[in-house]
Amino acid sequence: MRSWKAFALAFVATATMMPLTIAQDGKAIKKAMKEAMKGGLCKTVASGGGTAEDKKKLYELFADMCKEMPPKGDKASWDEKAGALASAAKAVVDGKEGATAQLKKAANCKSCHEAHKGE
Repeated sequence: MRSWKAFALAFVATATMMPLTIAQDGKAIKKAMKEAMKGGLCKTVASGGGTAEDKKKLYELFADMCKEMPPKGDKASWDEKAGALASAAKAVVDGKEGATAQLKKAANCKSCHEAHKGE
């Protein structure tokens, strides 16, 4: 009986903590690149267009991307570059002055890809 309780407790603890430890394995990065960058959402929003929904979606894509580890390069550089995208997108959502210019500057593909794009 005692070992059954220990097993049940271990199972519940593992099942509860597992989602917190499983990485996205680049899925959020790929989704952001596909929808925001290649799909043109970032360009639309950065040029002052797009709906409130578009702006929110762009922010969510970039915020999710920030939570992942980059395919290559160091985490500090990733946090700086991806974080700049997310904070610029958030500024656009919040309607801050100069936010679209900030987003255009942060959306520098070459800078990020040289440091972090995998094979």
